[in-house]
Amino acid sequence: MVGGQPSGLPSGKVADFADAMVDNIDRVVRGKRDEIRLALCCLLTEGHLLLDDVPGTGKTSLAKAIANSIAGSWKRVQFTPDLLPTDITGVMVFDQGSASFSFREGPVFTNVLIGDEINRGSPKTQSALLEVMEERQVSADGVSRPVPRPFFVIATQNPRDFQGTFPLPDVQLDRFAMRLSLGYADPDTEVSILERFHRHLDDHDLEPVTDATELEQVIDEIDRIEVVRSIHDYIVEIATTTRSHPDLRLGVSTRGTLTMLRVARAFAATDARTYVTPDDIKAIVAPVCSHRMALTPDAELRGLRIDAVLAELVESIPVPRSREG
Repeated sequence: MVGGQPSGLPSGKVADFADAMVDNIDRVVRGKRDEIRLALCCLLTEGHLLLDDVPGTGKTSLAKAIANSIAGSWKRVQFTPDLLPTDITGVMVFDQGSASFSFREGPVFTNVLIGDEINRGSPKTQSALLEVMEERQVSADGVSRPVPRPFFVIATQNPRDFQGTFPLPDVQLDRFAMRLSLGYADPDTEVSILERFHRHLDDHDLEPVTDATELEQVIDEIDRIEVVRSIHDYIVEIATTTRSHPDLRLGVSTRGTLTMLRVARAFAATDARTYVTPDDIKAIVAPVCSHRMALTPDAELRGLRIDAVLAELVESIPVPRSREG
C-alpha cells in the first residue's frame, strides 16, 4: 500500500489490501461494505463492473471512490446520444507543423474509466468502449495501442429510465464481469449520512491506499488461490442448468463460468483464504451470472425475476466438498 510495503506482496496480504480499500471507500459510500468488497473482487480479476440502480443510490460515488483510492490515472465520461466512438478511443489528427497525422488518445487510456449512464450512448459508441474492454487495446491507422494495466471500466446505468436510452444487448452485457445494485441505505445508515454531511466533503478527499504497481501484484496473487476439481464441476453444473431451465431463454456462457472461477478466487483471497469453497461460489453467483441470463416471454408474463430463478436453481444443486482429501 502507499507508504507501506513496496513490493513482494505475500498472498496473505490480499485480505489486508481489500480491508484497507473497503475502509477507505466506506468513508464515502456508507453502509455498503459487502457491495464494495464485490466491486473490489471485480477489480482484482481484471474484469469490468456494471452498476445498475436507480438514481441517487451512490453508483457514481462508488466508482469515483474506487478510482480515488488508487494512486493511478482515472477519467470520467458522461455518455450522451451524440457522443462519438472517437470521443472514447481517440482520433487521428493532422499536425500542420510536421505535415503528418498523429494519434490523440481518448479517455480509455487510463487505469480506471468511469462511464456514467452508458445506456444513453449510441450503440456504435457503446460498441467502441466494449471492444476496448475485451481487447484492451485501440486500433487506429493500422496500429494497435494497448491501454495501461490495470484497466478497469466502471459503467453505470439507470434501469428504470428508458426514455432516450439504448439498452445494452445480451452480447454486450456478457462483457461485464459483474453487475451490482447498491440499493437504498438502511434508515440508521441514512441518518448517519445526514449527520456527517458536509457539502465540501466528497470523494475527492479520499487518500489513495494503493497504486497501479501494487495493484498489479495483488492481481497476480489471485491466480495462486487453489480450486479443486469438485468446485470446477459445481461451477459448470450451475451454468449448464441455466442453459436448460424452462423459464430461461438465455443461460450463462462459457465466459460466465470463467468469470465465476476468477471472481471466486478473488473473494476467497479477500477473506484471507488460499482456497475456494462452495460458499464463495454462492456469494458471487448472482452479481456474476444474473445479467448473463434472460427470462422467456412466458416467465416475464408470470412476473418471475432473474435473481429468484437463479437462487432457486443454485439451491437445487448439491453442494460439493470444497477440498479433496
